[in-house]
Amino acid sequence: MDILLSTGAFVLALLGIAGCIVPVLPGTLLSYGGLLCAYFTSYSQMGATALWVWLAVSIAVSIADYILPAWMAKRFGGSRAGSIGATIGVFVGFFFLPPVGILLGPFLGAVIGELVNDRNDRAKALVVGFGSFLSFIVGTGAKLIVSIGILVHIFADTFPALKEGIASIFSSI
Repeated sequence: MDILLSTGAFVLALLGIAGCIVPVLPGTLLSYGGLLCAYFTSYSQMGATALWVWLAVSIAVSIADYILPAWMAKRFGGSRAGSIGATIGVFVGFFFLPPVGILLGPFLGAVIGELVNDRNDRAKALVVGFGSFLSFIVGTGAKLIVSIGILVHIFADTFPALKEGIASIFSSI
């Protein structure tokens, strides 16, 4: 059972890292699922406090990633239309132009939203689009940092057992 849990921990952690870039997958939450798998192995040295801290960080980063595009669009002077456009752009960009659409979606969505609101202020629309794009980069970066941190924690927790398991396989040959 430990081998299955350890394998599941690494697979979920790696899927979580991929999910940080792909909007459909809940990246940090998948990584946290991997952490739970590692915790339930018989050889885990991880404490419950670590689980609670990683859970809080994972949830906070996941929520922030959904809120950030609209907030940044407003912070850069955008209207409600720009915020809505940025949020829609994240999803539309993913489905219609992957992987480039993932990067351009929030930008184009915010620009289009601002132009719908005020067709005459193109400079403002571009600034708001840049703010939305910046928020995507910040949100993705934060999720990647958390997911990689969880992977490192999983690796540190399971590596001694993996080392012993590999040694026992080769010693029996």
